[in-house]
Amino acid sequence: MSTARTASPRTARAINDRIALELLVERGPLTATRLRELTGLSRPSVSDLLDRLGRSGLVEVVGEAGEERRGPNAKVYGLVGERAHVAALDVRTGGVAFTFADLTGATVGRGAVPVDGGADAVGSVLLALDDARREAGVPAFHTAVMGAPGLADPRTGALPPFGGLPDWHGELLAALREGMAAPVLLENEVNLAGIAEHRVGAVRDRDTFVLIWLGHGIGAAVVLDGALRRGASGGAGELGFLPVPGTGGLPSATDCDGGFHTQASSGAVCALARRHGLPAGAGDDAAAAEAVVRAAAEENAGAGAAFLDELAARVAVAIAGVAAVLDPGCVVLGGEVGRAGGAALAERVAARVRPLSPLATEVRASTVTGSPVLNGALLTALDAAREALFTSTV
Repeated sequence: MSTARTASPRTARAINDRIALELLVERGPLTATRLRELTGLSRPSVSDLLDRLGRSGLVEVVGEAGEERRGPNAKVYGLVGERAHVAALDVRTGGVAFTFADLTGATVGRGAVPVDGGADAVGSVLLALDDARREAGVPAFHTAVMGAPGLADPRTGALPPFGGLPDWHGELLAALREGMAAPVLLENEVNLAGIAEHRVGAVRDRDTFVLIWLGHGIGAAVVLDGALRRGASGGAGELGFLPVPGTGGLPSATDCDGGFHTQASSGAVCALARRHGLPAGAGDDAAAAEAVVRAAAEENAGAGAAFLDELAARVAVAIAGVAAVLDPGCVVLGGEVGRAGGAALAERVAARVRPLSPLATEVRASTVTGSPVLNGALLTALDAAREALFTSTV
């Protein structure tokens, strides 16, 4: 015969405090009355937990509710933003963009610094970060998340050399970890974009999906049953290496030319646009591909429509392969090209996937505003900081 075990008063208080903190994260500032309604706790219990969280420095009175009733207005309680600050970094081949936020998620600073890959690349980034931190009035960071292309090894937290990416990426990671005196977490930049789409973008209603990044390079974020799947070495989603027909060759262990990269990278998109007589300019970077795809999607007729049709056919082949292995049910088109193509491209891709696969696969366009990578990095940093603070305090 088993005997039911009840939580000790201390454990119960810790559980209630954590529930209240999570509600303040999800819903923003709340009155004590609203906290009672959401938690089901008694008036004295809510009063006690607010007092405890106030003494811990996590919760404070942030205003008053304008309720029409007798007596004073109800106090509104919220997280103490100054309790901790986090940093999010989007590291690319040509530079670094960054955003700072307080514990509530409010942005307190941002910036970008171009990097030419010279000897002082890391120093210039560190200087820009420190200048921006001081200008924002941030004394120190609790947590930072760095998003970068390549393999973010989930076992070691390292950024091993991969695919000819700049050496300064790894050097920057090491310098941040040495000089920031705070946890610096590493994540693949496409995985961060996938996190953003799941939390604030196109797939908030899905726990299983794949985000395909179409930009200068090609990648994918795989989310299954609500969990980001990185693979054994962090390489899950390296779709640029996926062998596909029409490339005239095969990729190798060190070169994605001959794989899906050859069909859908920004250079391939620009070349395809020129073949259709579209003004793709002389560049082959992500900005050039984004511009020509956006123009074609807005016009959605004539040569632009034919260009989108052919691009969609290429993307559909890769999605059919992803569906055959993972059956995600939903694919989001992200990156500069996927976002620029919007519904015009997504609808074409969906139509071309259907005859290629027996598995129903919805295709959606990215809807995250701003930088998906920075959004995902910021969400990840805030999650880590809150988990550490909420656990240690309650």
